[in-house]
Amino acid sequence: MKNRVIKILTISLISFVLLTAALTGLFLIWTADYYHAENDVIDALKKETKITYTDNFMIFKPSVPNGTGIIFYPGAKVEHTAYSPLLIKLKNEGFTCVLIKMPGNMAFLGADKADEVYEKVPEIKSWFIAGHSLGGAMASRYAAENKDKVQGLILLGAYIYGDYPVKKSLTVYGTFNSNLEKNITYSENIVIIEGGNHAQFGNYGKQKGDPDATISAEEQQRITVEAITKFIQSQRGEIQ
Repeated sequence: MKNRVIKILTISLISFVLLTAALTGLFLIWTADYYHAENDVIDALKKETKITYTDNFMIFKPSVPNGTGIIFYPGAKVEHTAYSPLLIKLKNEGFTCVLIKMPGNMAFLGADKADEVYEKVPEIKSWFIAGHSLGGAMASRYAAENKDKVQGLILLGAYIYGDYPVKKSLTVYGTFNSNLEKNITYSENIVIIEGGNHAQFGNYGKQKGDPDATISAEEQQRITVEAITKFIQSQRGEIQ
């Protein structure tokens, strides 16, 4: 009887190990297929001199800092550098931006990565956290769990996830990404970009299932930067 039990336990253990290995392999194969940054991103980065590459971070430093930092979580299965054009635009507005490279390009595998940012840019005392799509959901969760560390939340193609105040959040999405609306139960601090879609917050090409936008990525990001700048100014009391 004892030998039989040992045999059953051994078989169960081997089966568990094999199943875990198979699932891990499938997950790695799945994450290996991701959206790459477009060629114009490489060209844009070549022109920038105020970008610091450290560990899994890209730090965009403005020529004239305004004292505010933005931590950015990329969307799922998107190469993090695809968001460089957007963050360059924000940098040019005076914001210090930190773009995080997530493990496997999946924000839920690095939801607390923001904790590693503060000591890398100690001169910044006022932080906002932002994210696109799944990155927005994880940024929202982080903000809800770390209200003492961030002053506000910025969501692109995403909605508030977790217990975080609407008045301290900005939600931006395009009219061709209107499927988000069923999950948005609030009406404050929402900017809807006419003709915008889901993918054009980054520069990684067309995303599966995403309708074609009727405006350019450049225009969608310009409107986004304008909305973010106004929101942060209002949160810091610079707009009465």
